[in-house]
Amino acid sequence: MKVLLVNGSPHKNGSTYAALREVETALNNEGIETSIVWLGTEAISGCLACGYCSRNGKCVKNDIVNEFVQRAKNADGFVFGTPVHYAGASGAITSFLDRVFYSSSGETFRHKPAAVITVARRGGTTAAYDQLIKYPAIAEMPIISSHYWNMVHGAVASDVTEDKEGIQCMRILGKNMAYFLKCIEAGKKNGVKAPEPEKRDVTNFIR
Repeated sequence: MKVLLVNGSPHKNGSTYAALREVETALNNEGIETSIVWLGTEAISGCLACGYCSRNGKCVKNDIVNEFVQRAKNADGFVFGTPVHYAGASGAITSFLDRVFYSSSGETFRHKPAAVITVARRGGTTAAYDQLIKYPAIAEMPIISSHYWNMVHGAVASDVTEDKEGIQCMRILGKNMAYFLKCIEAGKKNGVKAPEPEKRDVTNFIR
């Protein structure tokens, strides 16, 4: 079993990374393989609404989005992490997730557990969390939580370790993710099948 953790911060080893590492350690301690994907500092284009992905099965821009979707096909769970910018998620992870979920049409992610974590010096964590949780919530992904909302406070990586409650939240999140993955695996071994996907009904509210 493997979990991909996405670092949506421009700082590769900053506070978001420190929070993700705590989740990763908890997962590794439970025997779950992990990999942290850093989005980097290069600009990530937003969705162009061109329809290329629906015709060709991948985004027209051949960048980290297509690379991640390919890796995601072999992953069993996901953790999406972001720093807080003006009480919202980073522009990089927002553009990234817009294209990742739209270009894959959710097929890559259905029934795979996911979690979102947000990191801030002080405020805006819940607003950013509310923003990012919409992605797994629309893709039939079980959402993994902790004993509090998945957030940590710290301007730099060293600050994160001082947020004892936040660190505990990340640790419990990792354990809960591992537990859920093992439950899914046990279900498969005992003949429990995932629900068959239904053809989507789309309602237009314009009369």
